[in-house]
Amino acid sequence: MNSFPTMQDILDARTRLKPHVRHTPLLRADKIGETVGCRLYLKPETLQITGAFKIRGALNKALSLSREEIANGIIATSSGNHAQGLAYAARMLGVRAILVLPVSTPKIKIENTKALGAEVILFDGDTAARWERVYEIASENHYAPIHAFEDPIVMAGQGTIGCEILDDLADVDTVIVPVGGGGLISGIATAIKETRPSARVIGAEPALTPKYFHSRINKKRTSLPLQNTIADGLRISVPGQNPYPIIEKYVDEIVLVDDHHIVEGMRALAKDAKLVAEPAAAITVGALLAGALDVQPEEKVCAVLSGGNWDLDDLAAVYVDR
Repeated sequence: MNSFPTMQDILDARTRLKPHVRHTPLLRADKIGETVGCRLYLKPETLQITGAFKIRGALNKALSLSREEIANGIIATSSGNHAQGLAYAARMLGVRAILVLPVSTPKIKIENTKALGAEVILFDGDTAARWERVYEIASENHYAPIHAFEDPIVMAGQGTIGCEILDDLADVDTVIVPVGGGGLISGIATAIKETRPSARVIGAEPALTPKYFHSRINKKRTSLPLQNTIADGLRISVPGQNPYPIIEKYVDEIVLVDDHHIVEGMRALAKDAKLVAEPAAAITVGALLAGALDVQPEEKVCAVLSGGNWDLDDLAAVYVDR
């Protein structure tokens, strides 16, 4: 099995997912675009079923498995959005879902996952430790583990976002994508570069977790001390093993965005685009507001907004100017 998604994998994912997920709209963001100096479009996966893009990959993988493989249940770890996507997929398929979530997961993501019928196990440990626990539980109970960003079929599901962007804006010049584990940008970059090689793909990474940025400088996967960032969904200390070579092949540039500009992105989206975006999603607009990448007035730029699930009290604190 390939460790990367092919374009055919992404096209197969489109067919598989079409009856089940939303083709989210591409929205022109004139006011923000004027501020940052380009023709800006937003791809709001905030409006996706479960409120984030993760359902695409989770459901694509679950639907690709046989009934025998998922008969006892499916399991994963996640900072929250993959958990909700997997819980939704399990409910649709009539199987168990077991999600190992970090103790720091926002309450709304825990509640949403449970509301979809999944069993939630809170675990105090980093991503590697959580996945170790997932594989232990999976082995003991014959559950099917579904990795949030290492699995090429999951990446292919995320890549359908790239296809939709090209459907709605065939002459897009630049696509900006949040970077956490790397599954989202790997899928989108494959779809964009295989179809429109002239388009730029830019990764936006929190300045406090710059694992891909430094890996590119060092020309190898580089692990960094894990620091807290407001963009909890992107908080990972080491690049994904399978996404890393895809990102090196297809992603033109990786830019760093500090938490202050991520918050500014959230505020701009709420005020000027009337969209609620969690920090991990608003990082793409934050990158533009920070001037982290060069854009031109006539350049057609698409900012991917990966999700909109965040604690309401925290959102209120961010959106109110103090």
